[in-house]
Parts: sequence; structure tokens; C-alpha cells
Amino acid sequence: MRGVLFDGKRAEVVDDLEVREPGPGEVLVAVSAAGLCHSDLSVIDGTIPFPAPVVLGHEGAGVVEEVGAGVTHVAAGDHVALSTLANCGTCAECDRGRPTMCRQAIGRPGRPFSRGGRPVYQFASNSAFAERTVVKAVQAVRIPKDIPLPSAALIGCGVLTGVGAVLNRARVDRGDSVVVIGTGGIGLNVLQGARIAGALRIVAVDANPAKEEVARRFGATDFLTSTGGVRDLLPTGADHVFECVGRVELIRQAVDLLDRHGQAVLLGVPPATAEASFRVSSLFLDKSILGCRYGASRPQRDVALYAELYRTGRLLLDELVTRTYPVEDFAKATADAEAGRVARGVLTF
Repeated sequence: MRGVLFDGKRAEVVDDLEVREPGPGEVLVAVSAAGLCHSDLSVIDGTIPFPAPVVLGHEGAGVVEEVGAGVTHVAAGDHVALSTLANCGTCAECDRGRPTMCRQAIGRPGRPFSRGGRPVYQFASNSAFAERTVVKAVQAVRIPKDIPLPSAALIGCGVLTGVGAVLNRARVDRGDSVVVIGTGGIGLNVLQGARIAGALRIVAVDANPAKEEVARRFGATDFLTSTGGVRDLLPTGADHVFECVGRVELIRQAVDLLDRHGQAVLLGVPPATAEASFRVSSLFLDKSILGCRYGASRPQRDVALYAELYRTGRLLLDELVTRTYPVEDFAKATADAEAGRVARGVLTF
């Protein structure tokens, strides 16, 4: 079986992976497409520490091949989008509707894969860069079969994180002002989340002026190449500023751009030991800094919602897929992503 394996030093496509059969409460999925997210690249460059060897990928969609005992909500032949939340469904956080806070879903990497008789880790409880993967049943969300799987794959991370950060975490309201710093895969979904929420002014900020057209297509009313011009557009500051790059200096800028009662939402992933600074006095007027894990999502609800928004033309998915690559071209896909030539490349099997 083919897949992208990171051995701790480099990532490469291998063809001798094996994956076990699904156990009780699990689903075996034949992966059709998987988005290449910067979180995968962050494992390779060490920004996100993760044990190796590991099969990468965490943003995928495919077709159910087999289900384990007790699984009833999906069946063989169903099309599914995969989430990374292997939450237990029974703890207090799950019961409150906060599966992203389930402690069973954080820091517990499994090893359903093997290579040459040795176990191999699964990234983000998902490992979508493989022809087949085994996930917990709660991670497989049935989607309509008329949604193209390369587009559906992007729901599982970029859309859940970006749109979810707007609707679930920040709770952007009609007429609010929004600034989005960074218009990559996550930033574009924040833009369209703000549009869906009814924000009145949506300012996209990206150092690459070539990204203006796509940013406006996803919902930006204004585009800037630095945060320096934001105050010209929003003299009192913004209600919401989303940092989607993961640089500490941009986190500081996000805080400094807030209006009274504004909130800065951190979505970019800096190195694990990174520290950011800000003036404490700048927060006294009911301003806040919000962390956000996976868009505060409830995948079984949200994936279905986003699928219907796509089908009615309100959520853009096809436009997110900048380019598709056969899995054998993983090195090319990685190079294009690192160089910023694609917003979201998709590997296909």
C-alpha cells in the first residue's frame, strides 16, 4: 500500500505500508484525496514535534471499505470526509458539545500501520496520505456523493478550522469588522466564514499582492499587503482579527489592531516554544486573545452543515483546490506549498 512516510529526517512515498483491519467502533476508509496542509509540513520541519516513523496527512476524504463492530452511522460504499478528532464521546467535554477539548483526542498517537513488521504512527489520528486508513467511527462523516472528493477532502481541516473559528469560536455577528492576516488555506476559509456570518468589512492582509483576487473571491472587501494600512480602513480598530500565519510579531499586530471589546483569534502555528508579547493595558477595554483548536468544531454536525452550504453555493470548496497531484508527486506538491505557489494542493490516489 502506498503512503507518505516521515522517518524523522525526510518524507517520501513508500509502497510497502500495511494497515490493520478496523476494530470495534472503527472504520476502514479507502482515501481518494487528501489536502496538503502546512501542519504536515510543520511535522517535517520540526515545528510540530511528532514521533516517527509516521504516515502523514490529516485532511482527507474517501469511501468506506469496512466498518467494525458497533458502527451504524456509515456503511461500506459511503462517501466520507475525515476529521482529526478521535474524541471519546462520553467525557464531560464531549457531553458539553466541546469535542475539541476531549482529553482522549489530544496527544495519544496510535499505530495502526506497519512497515516491514514494525509499527508506524498515525498523524493526527488520521494519516490521510495513505491509500487506506483506519479511524474511529466518530471521525468519519458521511457526505453526499455528488460532492467531488478532492473538494470534500478540504472540509476536514481547512474548512473546519477556518470557518469554524469564525462561527464557533469568535462568533462573528452581522455587521462586524474582521481582519484576516494571512490568506493561505486557513485564511481563505476565515474570509468565507466571515462572509457567511454577515461581517460588513472584511480586510485581508497578505504580503503577496497576487493573492488579492482569490481573497476577494472568498469574501474580502479590502486587501492590504501589510497591517500598516488597516487603521486607515478601520480607524477605531477591528472587532475580530484572525492571525493565520503563526509568527509572533503578527500576533502582536493582531492584538494592536483590536477595537474596544475586540478579540484576536490565533490560528497560525508558531514553534512550540515561541513566546509573544503585548501591552497588558491594551486589553483592559474588554479585549481578548483567543486560542482556537480545530475551529472549536463538532465535526458530525459541522461537516454536514458545510457540505450543504457548498451544495447551495454559499461555501466555496472547488476554488480552494489550487492543484491536484498524484501521490507520487508529493515532493513537487510540497515544494509548491512551501513556495506559496498553491493555496491548497491535493494529493490523489
